[in-house]
Amino acid sequence: MKAIVIVEPGGPEKLELREVAAPALRDGCVLVDVKATALNRADLLQRRGFYPPPKGETDILGLECAGVVAELGAGVSSVAPGDRVMALLPGGGYAERVLVPEKMLIPIPANLSFEQAAAVPEAFLVAREALFTLGRMRANDVVLIHASAGGVGSVAVQLAKQAGARIVATAGSDDKLAWVAALGADVVVNYKSGDFVDAVKKLSDGKGADVVLDFVGAAYWQKHASCLSIGGRVISIGVLGGASAEVNFAQLMSRRYQLLGLVTRSRDVSEKIVITQAFIRETLPLIASGAVKPLIDSVFPLADAVKAHERMEANLNLGKIVLSV
Repeated sequence: MKAIVIVEPGGPEKLELREVAAPALRDGCVLVDVKATALNRADLLQRRGFYPPPKGETDILGLECAGVVAELGAGVSSVAPGDRVMALLPGGGYAERVLVPEKMLIPIPANLSFEQAAAVPEAFLVAREALFTLGRMRANDVVLIHASAGGVGSVAVQLAKQAGARIVATAGSDDKLAWVAALGADVVVNYKSGDFVDAVKKLSDGKGADVVLDFVGAAYWQKHASCLSIGGRVISIGVLGGASAEVNFAQLMSRRYQLLGLVTRSRDVSEKIVITQAFIRETLPLIASGAVKPLIDSVFPLADAVKAHERMEANLNLGKIVLSV
């Protein structure tokens, strides 16, 4: 099969389309003919040699896919060849075929194309886990969402709005801010020139943010500590602004802040199945009805993965960048 491989750690130019061995079928798993996959920031890190795949998993990039069931392993009974499915992956999406545990498969709603479906698994499962499982978000909570024009951020804005939250969203350009406001954010802030701390305090009447979705890390911790509500939760999803920060534990204790980390790739398959099945029950119907939707920035052929990575690395995307396989 054809797949994008990393020739050596480095920039986008280190990606090449090559012929590689297809994955072998295993019991309880399904081989999926991939029709589309989507980019994630983790792909850029892995390409540069900073985010290796979990032990025993393929080193082919791609944390999600959409496609068609091709072959069934022993014991598989919930799907049939030809079924349209999507899935969260530990890797392998940038290829023509991928192996997926049966219970990790998500049916693709009839209203989605393969390209749209490929933009669902990582963004929706992470956003849902951050907001509702770790963040325990409720109606009327004030939620601060960073990187709101990206894949996870734009989904989080939609899900938070559907749940009745009040949203402060940050992005880095006027066109991104307008786009995020149209998704339902109550207040949008350009992080290059505006003050999201002040915006949070105004929207919450001084109470502070109940939930923060943080992709930045260390560089924003002091600002978050100054605008969290009592008992506020910071969900750490990325560390673009550094991984180490000074924490005032007396302040943390007195105001009962909670700092919670979220990662999906390295988790045990049994945990991923729980997350996937909860998504199927509670969030997939919202996608099928059109109440929330995957948001696609652009679609590139698999052979143009270099151009797709260049676009994400330049931070130009509004929503997900998709590769058509």
